[in-house]
Amino acid sequence: QVQLVESGGGLVQAGGSLRLSCAASGRAFSSYAMGWFRQAPGKEREFVAAFSWSRAVTYYAGSVKGRFTISTDNAKNTMYLQMNSLKPEDTAVYYCAAGPPGAGILNDEYDYWGQGTQVTVSS
Repeated sequence: QVQLVESGGGLVQAGGSLRLSCAASGRAFSSYAMGWFRQAPGKEREFVAAFSWSRAVTYYAGSVKGRFTISTDNAKNTMYLQMNSLKPEDTAVYYCAAGPPGAGILNDEYDYWGQGTQVTVSS
């Protein structure tokens, strides 16, 4: 079992930056694949970025590649999402998720979810 708590969301102007944090408690998150997803109003939840310990690879959605960076601090059991050059279309509730080591980019691959943090980008 792992519990996930996101923080760091807020209101930012287009072109600005935010850093989201996902604090994990319970089992060490190096046992899991970790991901970020987002859901905009009226839309399905979509993949943003993920890190797989077992595969030692990082995945990014095409819409955020080059602007967002996922990172982890094992000592703090915390995952981050650095978001730069934000656009109004990045507005959404952002969720962190944990899944088995082989989890990738699909929602259904992840077993544990945080409560979400709102990111709003104004034009």
